[in-house]
Amino acid sequence: MNKRFRGTYTVMVTAFDVDGAIDLDAQAQFTDWQIQEGIHGLIPLGSTGEFLSMTTQERWDVAKCVIDTTAGRVPVLIGAGAERTEDVIENCEMAQNLGADGVMIIPPFYSTPTEAELVHHYTRIAASTDLPIMIYNNPATTNIDMTPPIVARLAQIPGVDYIKESTMDVTRVRDIIDLAGEEISVFGGIMGFESFVEGADGWVAVGSNIMPAASAQLFTLTTIDQDYDAARALYRSMLPVIRLVGGHRYVSATKAALGLLGFAMGSPRAPRLSLPEHEFYEVLAALDSVGLLNQQQAR
Repeated sequence: MNKRFRGTYTVMVTAFDVDGAIDLDAQAQFTDWQIQEGIHGLIPLGSTGEFLSMTTQERWDVAKCVIDTTAGRVPVLIGAGAERTEDVIENCEMAQNLGADGVMIIPPFYSTPTEAELVHHYTRIAASTDLPIMIYNNPATTNIDMTPPIVARLAQIPGVDYIKESTMDVTRVRDIIDLAGEEISVFGGIMGFESFVEGADGWVAVGSNIMPAASAQLFTLTTIDQDYDAARALYRSMLPVIRLVGGHRYVSATKAALGLLGFAMGSPRAPRLSLPEHEFYEVLAALDSVGLLNQQQAR
């Protein structure tokens, strides 16, 4: 497998206007800022992008906006997951037609497929597209845990080249590498620094919506420079924001923080709610602790 994708990739929030409609101008401005800040790649229409709360047309409007704005400066992987295999195939076709560099595909999240069904699902998808596939293991939301032995089996499917491993068990990175070797490239989904230390090639991050420069630098210090002391110090300085956007607040707190930084990304869509007012002090405290409020005042 050719390791085409490496580094820190932002799983992007989706911009909505005050009426709740897609705001493509704001999405384009946010995309451009991410790239200017040095992020290594972008993934719209993931969980953080609220893809399940959007229509098909809205999803592809956002995908086109991000791909066109990026204009080849960094890779763009489109979140293409769906419950039905045929819908995923259609999403991959649309992503390829729009010029995406790859797709990220969460497993079916209601039918609780068996291992054999997962293999069949991803085999059919991979056969339908020329785009490299990043499978996405997030058992907290899908009720499916693609354990390292299952991942090693899926890695044998031509085109299944990457995994976003989003459990809190960083030994999964180690075990996937041990079992699958060069057949699949591992991106951490939550534990960024820890995943890099265990050999991950990348990090699909929520916090990089807010701090793309630091998130990209963490990869450089850990994986390229192998300066683990500097990387650990940077990582610990980032933890207030990483913790802020963890758990159920990954959309609401991220959007609240971006609003304070001058990016009007709108409120989450139902059934999600905006961050409660009494929790905004936590957002302010986190941004202040990493120096982002001062940067906003300087802009």
